[in-house]
Amino acid sequence: MKTSYDIIIKPIVTEASMANMEENKYTFKVRRDVNKTEVKKAIEELFKVEVVSVNTLIVKGKVKRMGKNEGKRPNWKKAIVKLAPGSKIELFEGMA
Repeated sequence: MKTSYDIIIKPIVTEASMANMEENKYTFKVRRDVNKTEVKKAIEELFKVEVVSVNTLIVKGKVKRMGKNEGKRPNWKKAIVKLAPGSKIELFEGMA
């Protein structure tokens, strides 16, 4: 059984994700085999906030070379979580 700590891998901190924080949207890297309802439950349980919507997408891994050898980074799943008005995640507060 997957726990909330297994579902959410890490928060994504980029310029674009910080700009989305103004719209009350937070971005996380999640496991590939979870669905939107599992992500919603995990975020609500971990951060004690109310989630309005969850958007997920698969990010394709980049092809990388080392000399003549070519390899590929793995694909991963990103979840963009929109919170209810008035809710915020304290983890991101000092970064914006």
